Amino acid sequence: MPGSLHAAKSLVFIGTYTEGSDSEGIYAFRIDDESGELDRVETAGISTNPSFLALHPKKNLLFAVGETRDFNGTSSGSIASFEIEPASGKLTEINRVSSSGGSPCHLFVDRAGKHVLVANYHGGNVAVVSIGDDGALGQRCAFIQHEGSSVNKARQQSPHAHSINLDHANRRAFAADLGTDELVIYDYDKEAGTLERSGAVEVAPGSGPRHLAIRPDGDFVYLLNEIKSTLDVIRYDGETGACEIVQTISTLPADYSGNNGTAEVQINPDGRFLYASNRGHDSLACFRIDAGSGKLTLIEIEPTGGRAPRNFGIHPSGKFIIVANQNSDSLKVFAIDQTSGELEDTGNGASCPKPVCVTFYQTR
Repeated sequence: MPGSLHAAKSLVFIGTYTEGSDSEGIYAFRIDDESGELDRVETAGISTNPSFLALHPKKNLLFAVGETRDFNGTSSGSIASFEIEPASGKLTEINRVSSSGGSPCHLFVDRAGKHVLVANYHGGNVAVVSIGDDGALGQRCAFIQHEGSSVNKARQQSPHAHSINLDHANRRAFAADLGTDELVIYDYDKEAGTLERSGAVEVAPGSGPRHLAIRPDGDFVYLLNEIKSTLDVIRYDGETGACEIVQTISTLPADYSGNNGTAEVQINPDGRFLYASNRGHDSLACFRIDAGSGKLTLIEIEPTGGRAPRNFGIHPSGKFIIVANQNSDSLKVFAIDQTSGELEDTGNGASCPKPVCVTFYQTR
């Protein structure tokens, strides 16, 4: 059958840091959907510091930040749009525009595929850019500058927008700001691409909100705090927008006293298990999610087999996790026990320079 050679292999894009490394940009790999074996395909697209990637929900398009502060002679970074060639994984850049702030570190494509939302870390702001029918990035639709600071003077002297996500209804945006210890909530106009602040969740001082995950049913938001290595479980009312912290739990063993900074949090496809990465302890914290209360129970804390696990990606089937160990230039594949949520080292992995983002792709 034509195409059967790759029928059981998923395409994976890896974002990297190019500055201070041998990386050329974005890399493409294939993972065997049965064994978890990982094979590099090629350098998919040349780009500077494509540290976070996001896919279009309907088209063969990939978007990447350019985490810099020097785009076109400005103090901003950039966002690039790429067309994906599904058979080879090759990326062709369509265009690149300003992110409207320094060091863009996270982006999210809205569920209609009309806009891309971006968080600028050093800029301390968030912005929205339109996506044309041809996949090209267009005009800026929204820009909001965060204000404030918090108690950790080394890390929180000013706003640091670290991520921006939309809820499942494409109705509200959540922006995690490490510098102000807030999860800022915006009403999102899906037609105009505009944002209007409607509230905020204040976390414990010095926590440093970084990334979040939303349970598949939309009822709970899980906010990962980088500085304190904690997770805040937030009950979310999608109708009113009301949010309430119902639990705060550590991602570290009780007896660990070394340095650590969390990085990524994700939920498996059926919403039963949550995983968070620890840089310093160099592990994945694995949790069970209670179906009713949304609260977390620790399952295990699994070493990642590398240094500074930045980002990771869960296979669409929920069977595997690929971890990007940034400081050991390696990708590591773990199998997820479908009953317990525990991780098992498959023995599979690959070399990749400074990997910091893992994105699974399926042909649109």
